Amino acid sequence: MNLFKRFCFWPTFFIAQLIGLALVSWRLLAQFHFAYPLGYQLLNLNQHITQYAPLNRYKEDFEFTSASEHWRLFGEISDAVHTSGKGLAQISYTLKNGQLTALMHEAEIIHLQDVANLIDRFYFIGILSLLLWASLIAIAHQQKLQLPSLKKILLGFLAGSLLASVILVAIGPTAVFYWLHEQIFPNGHQWFFYYQDSLMTTLMKAPDIFAFIAIVLLSLLLLLWCASLYGINHFLQRTTSRAFRAKTRK
Repeated sequence: MNLFKRFCFWPTFFIAQLIGLALVSWRLLAQFHFAYPLGYQLLNLNQHITQYAPLNRYKEDFEFTSASEHWRLFGEISDAVHTSGKGLAQISYTLKNGQLTALMHEAEIIHLQDVANLIDRFYFIGILSLLLWASLIAIAHQQKLQLPSLKKILLGFLAGSLLASVILVAIGPTAVFYWLHEQIFPNGHQWFFYYQDSLMTTLMKAPDIFAFIAIVLLSLLLLLWCASLYGINHFLQRTTSRAFRAKTRK
């Protein structure tokens, strides 16, 4: 039983916890469009858009749009990819002459639809992980189990992170980045866009905005992870204490 708990139950517990909380963190940030206005300021996106929008080979006049317009457009993209891609083709901005024009061309819309499909799959896996995690908490409660020590938990996560980092460095971050995109997105679908070819990419200053989002996401995930460990540990300790007191009364 001890071997089962050590090599099966608790690893499954913590992996399900991590994936489930990643979904919760992602969903919470999506409600605030991943703090894009803050990233906009920190990454000087207005200056970036002013520099690259006039060079776009497909669209005109985007350099004349305002910061609030940029925030709205990113928000609409975020909302669309979180609703299975609905409305992507209708996202538009206003030209100098007052006419509306679509923000993205076909290849960009196809790519964002692929992203929406990926997010749908992530939601499915995340919900399953939350259900599994809740089930394992119930089993731990029923069996009166205690969480491993904080030292063991941290050592386990540090060992896993170190192994992943070593593999990443050995293969090469760029190679891993390209390989992941090739595996995730369908063959023949464009996923890399130069600033001159994509207002979507210009609007986000990709990949800089993704680094910003990753930092915010990891910070929130770490906060939720610590809070959940504290809560679960307290819950399981109370269960064990009640069982011990009931046994001693007998």
